[in-house]
Amino acid sequence: MDSAQNSSPVYAGYYGEFTITDNDRREVWIYRTGLAIAAGCFALGSGLVLWQGETQWVQQLITPLYFVFCVALGISLATIHIYLVPLHRLLQGFWLVGFCAAIAISLLSAEPLVATVYHSPATIWGIGFTFAALTGIFFKEGFCFRRLETMILTFLVPTLLLGHLTQSLSLSVGQFGLGLWSILFVVFAARKFTQIPADDIGDKSVFEYMKKAK
Repeated sequence: MDSAQNSSPVYAGYYGEFTITDNDRREVWIYRTGLAIAAGCFALGSGLVLWQGETQWVQQLITPLYFVFCVALGISLATIHIYLVPLHRLLQGFWLVGFCAAIAISLLSAEPLVATVYHSPATIWGIGFTFAALTGIFFKEGFCFRRLETMILTFLVPTLLLGHLTQSLSLSVGQFGLGLWSILFVVFAARKFTQIPADDIGDKSVFEYMKKAK
């Protein structure tokens, strides 16, 4: 039995009492660390693009940064606590489709990934699924904790992606939106570490009930 069972507070859940174990805390730490790495990679990549996006070395550096971002996001999606299992699996499926699309685009295009996405907006139909999964996290966090940055990001991210896809955003608006996205993403990831683990674990009695109901 996990030693934390004997020292952790007992919480009153919807379907009964529960405690938070060391393994639960470890999953929360992994979830938040994955978000932090993803946010850091995204902010660094966005900053480089906004600074010297047309420079060859910058475009080449964006590709590994993007894949580290994807892997970190995937780890967070594997450890996030969501009551609705079908929604959780849907977000993971979106991530997988987007990740595979990014790999295919990188292998098939002669240009660096960021240049291909910029010059060929239709690529959003592929890699956009990864950002749909990210938006799902923002929505979940905004719904659960009413964090202003996540509520803004829930609308900002799809707006920017659709704007690029349809070519309806001006360059200046797109750059401003990308910068705002990066800042809010970092703020969100940083603020996650100020929450107690119980916030991200939620009501364990619900998860245990759903396991028994299968």
